[in-house]
Amino acid sequence: MKLKTILVSQPEPASEKSPYARIQEKHKLKIDFRPFIHVEGLNAKSVRKQKIDFAEFDNIILTSRNAVDHFFRVTNEMRYKVPDSTKYFCLSEAVAYYLQKYVVYRKRKIYVGDKRIEDLKALFKKFESEKFLLPTSDTLNPSIPDTLDKLNLNWKRAQLYKTVVSDLSDLRDVYYDILVFFSPSGIESLFKNFPDFKQNDTKIAVYGKTTVEAAITADLRIDIAAPSPESPSMTMAIEKFIQKNK
Repeated sequence: MKLKTILVSQPEPASEKSPYARIQEKHKLKIDFRPFIHVEGLNAKSVRKQKIDFAEFDNIILTSRNAVDHFFRVTNEMRYKVPDSTKYFCLSEAVAYYLQKYVVYRKRKIYVGDKRIEDLKALFKKFESEKFLLPTSDTLNPSIPDTLDKLNLNWKRAQLYKTVVSDLSDLRDVYYDILVFFSPSGIESLFKNFPDFKQNDTKIAVYGKTTVEAAITADLRIDIAAPSPESPSMTMAIEKFIQKNK
C-alpha cells in the first residue's frame, strides 16, 4: 500500500517545523490542512437574551483560546470594562499564555490547570463563596459542568460562540489516502458535506475518545487512533502506521 496524500481537518500549523512538515518531507507525502468546522461568535443581543450580567462575576473559567477571544469580544461589544480584580481560571498553560493578548499578565490573578477541569478543584474551593462565569460554545464537555456542580460552585454558563460546519463542496471530487479528525464535529461535517461518503480504501485517523465514538457511530473503520501509550500524538500515530504499511 502506497500512501501519498493526507487531509488534516484542522488549520495549517503556523510553524514550518511542525511534526507534519517532518512527516511530509521524510515520507514524500502531500499533506493538506482544511478546517472541517469553524467558530462563529454570537452577537451581544443573543448574549443578553441569556440574561448574563458580567458585573456579577468575580471569576472567569476559560477552557480554550476561543473562549478567551469571545469573552473579551462580547464584553467589548457590550461596553463592559472587565475589572482588573477579575480572577481567571485557565484549563491549561496554552490558554493562560493566550490570555496575555487581552490583559497584562503580571497584574492579574491567573490560575492554571494541566488540561483538565479537575486540576483546578482546590483553587475553586478557595473562592467557593464567589460567582463563576463559564464562557463556552454551543457544545461543552460534560465533565466540566459535572465537576463544577459536584463542588457546589455558584456558576453560570454563557454561550458566546458556536461551532459551524464548514463548506467543503470544493473537495467533492478530491481523494485523500488518509483523513484525520480531532473532534466529533469534524466527523459530523464530513457527512453533512458528503452524505453519500463511502470509506472504501480511505484510512480514517481519529484523536480522542469522543472522536473515536463518533467515528464508530458513523460506521467508519478506524485505521489510526491516538493518543495511546505508544503514540501520544496524532503525528506519531500516523508515522507508525506509515512505517508499518510500507
